[in-house]
Amino acid sequence: MDINFFAEVLIGGLLSGVMYALVAIGFVLIYKASGVFNFAQGAMVFFAALTCVGFMDKFGLSLWLAIPATVLAMIVLGLAIERVVLRPLVNQPEITLFMATIGLAFFIEGLAQLIWGSQVHKLDIPIEDVPSEYLMEKFNIIVSKFDLTAAAICGVMVALLAVMFAKTKVGRALRAVADDHQAAQAVGIPLQRIWGILWAVAGMVALVAGLLWGARNGVQFALTFIALKALPVLILGGFTSVPGAIVGGLIIGASEKLAEVYIGPHVGGGIEGWFPYVLALLFLLVRPEGLFGEKIIRRI
Repeated sequence: MDINFFAEVLIGGLLSGVMYALVAIGFVLIYKASGVFNFAQGAMVFFAALTCVGFMDKFGLSLWLAIPATVLAMIVLGLAIERVVLRPLVNQPEITLFMATIGLAFFIEGLAQLIWGSQVHKLDIPIEDVPSEYLMEKFNIIVSKFDLTAAAICGVMVALLAVMFAKTKVGRALRAVADDHQAAQAVGIPLQRIWGILWAVAGMVALVAGLLWGARNGVQFALTFIALKALPVLILGGFTSVPGAIVGGLIIGASEKLAEVYIGPHVGGGIEGWFPYVLALLFLLVRPEGLFGEKIIRRI
């Protein structure tokens, strides 16, 4: 086995895994505070990327002006979702909220294309997709500068979210709401405000993911399917754990790349698309709650 080639594949997979983890954290944020699997997260990624490109194309803004404008748009979108969709459904069964996010996904996808159009857009960000000279000279390993920079951006975003959950007043309120909605309300924590903040933060996470994936694959409807790639990440890491999303993302990213290179030639192409789901299915049989998920005990 060529050790350098193996290292290239592994590092490339881990770097992709960091971006998967960022998308998965968007799900974790909503699930922790409301117990709802946000099926609309992929649509939010698409909406964020398309809105940023739309500001640049239709209004002539530079990237550095379009990003703050899109941040504001995503905050407004998140607050509107909480106010119009979720607030009337407080204390409803989880399946009701889940179905609401499915309808929300279709609405956001349609709204984005209604405002900005449905054609594929190219998104140029100042990160070169060329091999890193340092890694080539020092270790004889070919790794893209884009992958390294994107992983660093995602890593910073993940670290900030982790600190927010662990150290801030809002983070403590989020944990309290996640543990028990009614108890949190009883001690004066404003549930609606916390949900609004959470959806706004999820919108900003979607923006970062949308910009990075849009720069790599183009801003197009296919960005909505990134949410599906986060499912195996959540299954492995646990639906309520930020560290679990990070670890799950790294595992999925590395395993899919290694499987594509070393198993793919023996079973046919396209294994990268379905191998993570097979891995997640096998993992469900062993530990359904995920590596970092909490075991749920129901008394009958």
